[in-house]
Amino acid sequence: MANSIKVGIIGGAGYTGGELIRLLINHPHASISFIHSRSNAGKPVHSVHQDLLGETDIKFTNELDNGIDVLFLSLGHGESRKFLSENKIADKIKIIDLANDFRLNTHSEIGNRKFVYGLPELNREEIKSADNVANPGCFATSIQLGLLPLAKAGLLKDIYTTGITGSTGAGQSLSQTSHFSWRANNIQAYKTLTHQHLGEIGQSLVQLQQKGKIDLNFVPWRGDFTRGIFISSQIDCSWKLEKLVDLFEEFYTGHPFTHLSQEAIFLKQVVNTNKCAIQLEKVGSKLVIHSTLDNLLKGASGQAVQNMNLLFGIDECAGLKLKATGF
Repeated sequence: MANSIKVGIIGGAGYTGGELIRLLINHPHASISFIHSRSNAGKPVHSVHQDLLGETDIKFTNELDNGIDVLFLSLGHGESRKFLSENKIADKIKIIDLANDFRLNTHSEIGNRKFVYGLPELNREEIKSADNVANPGCFATSIQLGLLPLAKAGLLKDIYTTGITGSTGAGQSLSQTSHFSWRANNIQAYKTLTHQHLGEIGQSLVQLQQKGKIDLNFVPWRGDFTRGIFISSQIDCSWKLEKLVDLFEEFYTGHPFTHLSQEAIFLKQVVNTNKCAIQLEKVGSKLVIHSTLDNLLKGASGQAVQNMNLLFGIDECAGLKLKATGF
C-alpha cells in the first residue's frame, strides 16, 4: 500500500467538510490534493475553518483534479447525485458520499457506480471490496449500533426510540432553530415519527432480522449543545441482562470504535472521538438501549475516514485516535 492516499474533498466549507480536513491533514497515510468550494475558491482554508491557522496552507478551489485516489462528497442531501451527473469523475477514483443520496439499496447506483452502505459494524467486508461507499446518517448510526445485535438475535418487533442532537446536526447554514438565541436553554421535538434516517435504519435491521415485522417509532429532539447525539431505544425483551451483555460484546468483538459500558454513559465520553458508547438497562420485561456518539465524527466525517481506511486496506483506526473532552 502506498504511503499516501491522494484525497479530494467536494464541499469543504461546511461542518462535515471541516471535520474531514482536520482528520486528513493529520492522517498518517493520506494527503489532501484539493478542497473544492465554489463560494470560497481562492481563499485559504483557514479563513473559513479558523482553527486550522498554522495547520495547513491549502486554498479552496473550484477546479477538479482526477489525479486522486478517493473523493469525499460533503454536500447537502440530494446534491451528490446531481454533482456526479454533471461532472466526469475518473472510474479509478473511489467515492465516499456523506449525504443520503445513495444509502438506500433502491437508490444506490448512478451510471456504472454502485454504492455500499458504509456502516463498518454491519458491512465491513463489503466495504473492503467496494469502490463507492454511502456513509450512514448520524442518527441512523447511533440508533443502529444500539439495535444491530438484537436484530441478529431476532429480538426486534416494536421499538420506541428518542434521541437528542446538537446544533451542528442541522448544518452550517443559519436558521431560526440553529441560532444561539433560539437554541440556548431550549429543546424541541421535530420530525416526529417521520425522520429521514428511518429508511436506512429499517434496511439494516431487516438485513440481520428477515423474519417478522419491525416497527421503529422515532422521536428526535433538538438539544441545547453543539456536538453529539444521545439515543434511548426501548423494547420488550425476556432475555436476562447477563445474556444481553454477552450478545452485545460478542457482536462488537473486533470493532474498535463501538464499546459496551457497564456504567451509565454520557455525551462527553464520545464528543471529539470516533467512538460509540452503548449501555443496557433492564427493568422487568423492558430493555432500554442507550447509545451516544459525536454526530460530526462517528456520525459523519470520522466514519467516512474509517471507511476510507477499509477501502484502501490500511489500519481501520488510522488517523482516528482522538481525545474525548471530559471537561
